Amino acid sequence: MKYFTAVVDCGSFTEAAEQCYISQSAISQQIRALEKDMGVELIHRENRRFSLTSAGEYFYGQSKGILDEIENIRRETIRIGQDDERQIRIGYLRCYSGQELHQAVAEFAQIYPDVAISIVNGTHEELYDLLRFGGVDLVLTDQRRAFSDKYANYELLRCGCWAELSVRNHLAGQESVELDELKRTPCILISSREQQEPEEDYYRNTLGFGSRFLFAESLEEGRLMVAGNRGFLPVDDVGTLPPAGSAVCRIPIMQNGKQIQRNYCLFWVKERTGYYIEEFADLLRKLLCSEKQKKDV
Repeated sequence: MKYFTAVVDCGSFTEAAEQCYISQSAISQQIRALEKDMGVELIHRENRRFSLTSAGEYFYGQSKGILDEIENIRRETIRIGQDDERQIRIGYLRCYSGQELHQAVAEFAQIYPDVAISIVNGTHEELYDLLRFGGVDLVLTDQRRAFSDKYANYELLRCGCWAELSVRNHLAGQESVELDELKRTPCILISSREQQEPEEDYYRNTLGFGSRFLFAESLEEGRLMVAGNRGFLPVDDVGTLPPAGSAVCRIPIMQNGKQIQRNYCLFWVKERTGYYIEEFADLLRKLLCSEKQKKDV
């Protein structure tokens, strides 16, 4: 079947032989043996040209489908055989609050119920270290460095930055807020104690936040601080954000009249890529893209 379809696809016995790494005489013999075995002519030969008979056209169409299925079986067999442990380890940004990650994990678990899923969160630098040293398989985080060839840099979307403020804050009634207007309001960052300095450095020197900084260990703690009017919490709309609640408002952060944008990606080490990593990445991006299309409409 493989030799026959190669001859038809190439339109030449010579090219098909080269493609299949055998001699032209050998591939011709294989086709004749096939015709002899079935007792029908598949290829009508005319000097150096040939055409398919009706039986040959039928056999070609059926063979293509069967060979594709065989290749799928081969790939799946290899994938299963190479899975020493059927697991995927996911890291995500500690301040991430979109709902699509949870949905992606739930749908992935339904499709692959035998795959163990472990999930951790951390700051950007903590996730980067986990990825480098094999603690996780892929991470969902913001882009803070130039893309590296060592990693698969799977871009998800660019998203706007918002400020979550207490409704009692003097800025709460505005439709948007300029970055300079937030300088007198403390900025609440989600970070472990060990990572407070690099997080502050990034928000101050890269993004241009000039506020005094406060820190919370978790997103829930940070939002409680906002509700208590202790400061504002910067959040990125990576997908569907949860409702702000009656005590908190959420307004876009602007710089020179444009909303601050950040790039979010999934990263994994190219040398450690695998079937489940790519499947999860595709699933999450489809969910995020679907939500973005709804927002755009």
